[in-house]
Amino acid sequence: MIIGLLSALLAALLTGSATVLQAVGARRAATARGRAGEAAALAGALRQWPFLAGVGMDMCGFAAELVALERLPLYVVEAALASALAVTAVGAARVLGVRLRRSEWAGVVAVCAGLCLLAITAGRDGHGTGGDALRLGVLLVAVALLGAGWAVVRYGGRRRAPLLGLVAGLQFGVVGVAVRVLPEPRLPALAAEPSAYAVVVAGLGGFAALTWAMQHGSVTSATAAMVLGETVGPAAVGVLVLGDHTRHDLTPLAVLGFAAAVLGALTLARFGDAEQPAATA
Repeated sequence: MIIGLLSALLAALLTGSATVLQAVGARRAATARGRAGEAAALAGALRQWPFLAGVGMDMCGFAAELVALERLPLYVVEAALASALAVTAVGAARVLGVRLRRSEWAGVVAVCAGLCLLAITAGRDGHGTGGDALRLGVLLVAVALLGAGWAVVRYGGRRRAPLLGLVAGLQFGVVGVAVRVLPEPRLPALAAEPSAYAVVVAGLGGFAALTWAMQHGSVTSATAAMVLGETVGPAAVGVLVLGDHTRHDLTPLAVLGFAAAVLGALTLARFGDAEQPAATA
């Protein structure tokens, strides 16, 4: 339990800090763009050590997430991942000079308080695997969400950003569920395991949908929709299908903690891309 909680918090810390570092690297590359052209600026981002460090921290954060998913209920892990926005907000305030509003400081406090309640109330993760139906289902859902993302890009219009953000969040939620139901990581069996392919399909699909949403719409609306898709769905699957539970008689406090963490993250949605609030500050 302790290892799982520490891993979830580490994943949030690494992911939130990575966003800030990547923003620093991207801003440096953008400064050089006027002198050297678009292609040089794009390549320049990959030559900036903050950007590369951010990518490395993202990878380490995903590894920590995998450890947490093996030891904690899904609702705790997903709420902790949403709290990465609080880390990004505080980091942007200190490193990028972004001024946080009072409501956003309140959001940071709500996230921290919610995570404390979840840490106190969380029981052990359920032992259910959902059977073959769930392991195949997560792959089918991941593929269906790829189609939904394509449809939004083609026909979404003005609602493209929040809809793509929701698709990205649902895909990231599928990753969490798929990792949770993975069997023992033995190569002969893993090669025929649908949930293993679901991790890859949903991970790449979620990244593509979120990137497109950030480039072609409101960062705030896209991130808010992503937080909802990433947290609520997996939490419901964990409780209703996989047998996740809270400690005895502490369910109301767990619900309160989950709601506080998610609502706090929603108030920090503009920090889904640290470059955007830095540019408007």
